[in-house]
Amino acid sequence: MTSASPTGTQVQLRTGDVSAQIAQVGASLRALRIGDVDLVSTYPLDIPTPSCSGVVLAPWPNRVRDGVWDDDGTSRRLALSEPALHNASHGLLRFTAYEITQTDAATTTLRATIVPQTGYPYQVDTRVEYALEADGIRVTHTLTNASDSPAPVALGTHPFVTIGDVDAHDLVLRVPARTAFETDERMLPIGTSAADPRLREGVRLGDIALDTGFTDLDRDDDGLVRHSLTAPDGRRVTLWQGEGFDFVQVYTATNYPGHPLVVAIEPMTAPADGLNSGLGIRRLAPGGTWTLTWGISLA
Repeated sequence: MTSASPTGTQVQLRTGDVSAQIAQVGASLRALRIGDVDLVSTYPLDIPTPSCSGVVLAPWPNRVRDGVWDDDGTSRRLALSEPALHNASHGLLRFTAYEITQTDAATTTLRATIVPQTGYPYQVDTRVEYALEADGIRVTHTLTNASDSPAPVALGTHPFVTIGDVDAHDLVLRVPARTAFETDERMLPIGTSAADPRLREGVRLGDIALDTGFTDLDRDDDGLVRHSLTAPDGRRVTLWQGEGFDFVQVYTATNYPGHPLVVAIEPMTAPADGLNSGLGIRRLAPGGTWTLTWGISLA
C-alpha cells in the first residue's frame, strides 16, 4: 500500500499478469491492467479523482433534483453537491476515505458507514471487495441497514473502461439496452425513448457522444448484462453487471486528464432521480443486507 495522494492510501493487487490499484477515497478502482494493457483509464497520482472515476456511489447514484426527495411521505432535503446544476449528486461517500479492512495479494476489502445527516436520516454500513481473477476483476458490494427503520438505498459505480494500447476513437462500444432516459438541461430524466439501435450492435466510440442512462437491459443466460468495447484486432473488454443492477449510465468525455476520449460504463441499481421516481430503490429492513456484484474482463 502507498499513500501521499489526494485520493488517500493506494492498495496494490496482483495475481499473474493481472494487477489493480484501489484508491482509499471513494473506494475507487483507479487502475486495472492485464500485462501492460490498461482496462480502465488512469490519471496522475497527485490529483483528486477526476469525473468521479471508479468511485462507489451510495446510497444513490447520479442526481437528485434540487436535493429534494419524498421519503415515504416525508420531504427530505439533501445538501447540493452539484451546485452548478442545483442537484445532489452521486451519493454521500464520494469523498470518504474508506477503512481498508483486509488485503492480500489478489483481494482487498474496504468499509464505510453512511451516517445520518442532512436529508438522509439513516445509518447504512457499506463494504466493497475487489478480487482479481484470471481475466480481470470481480467487485462485490454489501449494504447493511444499521438503522431502526427501513432505509431507502441504491448503489452505482463509475469506472472508465478502455483498452489502453488502442486509440479510444477506434473502439467499438456495445450496450445491450432497449430503453434510454431523456433528460433536461440539468441531466435529470423527463421521459424515456427507444435506445439508439446502433448501441446494441456496436458503434465506433469516436462517432458517438453520450451522457445517457439506459434500462431494459438484455441479460445473458447466466443472468449477467454485458457491455463491451472491442478493438480493431478483436480484443474485447467486457463490463458485466449482476442481479440488481438494472440500469447503466454511459458517459463519454474529452476532458479527462491525459486522455483525448474516455467512456464511463456505470452499473446502477437506480437511475437519476431514483429517490423521487422510486425506480430501483430498495428499502432495506433494519438489519437487512443487499449484496451486488459486477466486474471487468478482457478476452
